[in-house]
Amino acid sequence: MLYKITGKQIDIGEALQTHAKSIVDAIAAKHAERPTDATIIFSRSANEFVCEVSVHLSTGITAQANAHDHEIYASFDAASEKVEKQLRRYKRRLKDHHRDRTHPVELSGASSYVLSNQGESNDSKPETLQPLIVAEMEQKKQSLSVSEAVMQMELAGAPVLVFRNEGHNGVNVVYRREDGNIGWVDPA
Repeated sequence: MLYKITGKQIDIGEALQTHAKSIVDAIAAKHAERPTDATIIFSRSANEFVCEVSVHLSTGITAQANAHDHEIYASFDAASEKVEKQLRRYKRRLKDHHRDRTHPVELSGASSYVLSNQGESNDSKPETLQPLIVAEMEQKKQSLSVSEAVMQMELAGAPVLVFRNEGHNGVNVVYRREDGNIGWVDPA
């Protein structure tokens, strides 16, 4: 697993780096099947140390957490406990859903666009109604059940997830509503 351990305007010693690697290694070995890399960032906010831990898995899931404390080691330990809890929940959910699925998740291609507002203010009228495309990417959309899509969205911490419904092969969307519930769009 690749590690990137940095400090933002603070010097982190070799002992802290070794401690962080050993803890994240133990968490990954216990709860994650194929971790690819981990990023750990230490910084200072007023009189507290802030630690941000992010572990990326080969399945595309990212477990990330941050914590702050007056001690730098305590801030790391709190953040790593949160990441461990996320990975433990992810592993438990995979086990629950794994028994029902007899075939692997199917992927299909889709285009993803990032649109720009061209720096326009609210007072000016746009010259054209066509938005400026800043980035165009090809993405793979998974063929999932609705419950699996909700699980993937929650684990990724995303507000919305577009997927292909394996029940009828149509494109569906699940999203987090303002009231905290999950919304599901299933066009006819």
